[in-house]
Amino acid sequence: MSSQPTIVLVHGFWGGAAHWSRVIVELARKGHALRAVELPLTSLADDVERTRKMVAQVDGPVLLVGHSYGGAVITEAGNHPNVAGLVYIAAFAPDAGESPGGITQQAVPQAAPDLAPDSDGYLWLSADKFHQDFCQDLSADEGLVMGVTQKAPLASTFGDTVATPAWKSKPSWYQISSQDRMIAPENQRRMSARLNARKVIELDASHASLASRPAEVAALIEEAAAALGSR
Repeated sequence: MSSQPTIVLVHGFWGGAAHWSRVIVELARKGHALRAVELPLTSLADDVERTRKMVAQVDGPVLLVGHSYGGAVITEAGNHPNVAGLVYIAAFAPDAGESPGGITQQAVPQAAPDLAPDSDGYLWLSADKFHQDFCQDLSADEGLVMGVTQKAPLASTFGDTVATPAWKSKPSWYQISSQDRMIAPENQRRMSARLNARKVIELDASHASLASRPAEVAALIEEAAAALGSR
């Protein structure tokens, strides 16, 4: 598989790199080279810079995969010359001048009332609503752990805009979650439609499709990696 790209996984808001754990296991079993970024979630610029630094450490082509807000990160970080393609998993795919917050306002998701900032400016998803809002197709125990261990972003990050969308110059793939309560499915369909994506799949899944449907998510990533490796 040396001709195939290294897969770099980028998490979103309210979780860390460990949200990819089941997808990592699926892809590792197939022999893929993997990395996972741990974002500070302090600004889009900070998160893009962290991702670019990891990409720059890879010798050879990279397939960037973003979940949720991680999609905004890969949209900007994907301009790095090492990056060969982009995969969006229930993710934001902003155009130039768009922000995750602006896109969210176009179709407000069900979970919006359950988000609240703390006195330090970090935005939290109410822990007692985390299971129903973020990962309703996982067990209650898994939802409890995700809610307690959530990684809150600075609320201001929602308003940070993308300058140069890499999806306009790099091949992309997209997975829509039809039961998503964090990013409205209609927003996902609209964003995926304008990508000119190589492939779009829709899963009957929550926002946490990377945890609840890891086999299907990994299969899409693997398909992207294979397409890039055969070029």
